[in-house]
Amino acid sequence: MQQVIFEDIGLIDYKKAWDYQEELFEKVMQQKMTATGDLHYLLFCEHPHVYTLGKSGERSNLLISEEMLRQINATYYKINRGGDITYHGPGQIVIYPILNLEAFGISLKEYVHKLEEIIIRFLESYSIKSSRLQGATGVWLDVGVKGKERKICAIGVRASRFVTMHGLAFNINTNIDYFGYINPCGFMDKGVTSLQQETGRQIDMLVVKNDLEKLFASEFDFNYKK
Repeated sequence: MQQVIFEDIGLIDYKKAWDYQEELFEKVMQQKMTATGDLHYLLFCEHPHVYTLGKSGERSNLLISEEMLRQINATYYKINRGGDITYHGPGQIVIYPILNLEAFGISLKEYVHKLEEIIIRFLESYSIKSSRLQGATGVWLDVGVKGKERKICAIGVRASRFVTMHGLAFNINTNIDYFGYINPCGFMDKGVTSLQQETGRQIDMLVVKNDLEKLFASEFDFNYKK
């Protein structure tokens, strides 16, 4: 069974977390290339207000100017994951798995499916039915109901030689207003929601993190390295 090092790095600047991811990514890659072990990492964090644009994204999906970004106390980065534009901010759990997928015996497609499955399983515990949307990654509510489809969790990953980085952003107590400044993930006809919005109450972030930590180990069948 694979061993994973878990870290909750708290509220952290996006670029600082990105640099840390790159450092761990290189470490996992080096282990893989030299056959010196199979160590993996799972990072949980939150970010101050930031918009990130993936490799395939369009800058025009950020709907505000640099000046407006400053006014709303947000930053912007063009980054090396897949997908289009998304928002990260306080009250959102951002998860960065840095895994060697070959050690788990799964493909990149299966990996993304598992990330979605973790969130779907988690939401079931809150009696919230969620699912996948054809042609889009992430986890959605009211799929197929025109005018009501809304995303609760965005997924954007990068993989090189089957080693992953970046990951998912799950809206818990997120200020949804910040999504109004972008076309989330490039969509102009779909909404965004949060667990707080769906339940009508403030959610305990620590409880959510504990539950997600367990679901990751269950879905990927690994142990946490103590």
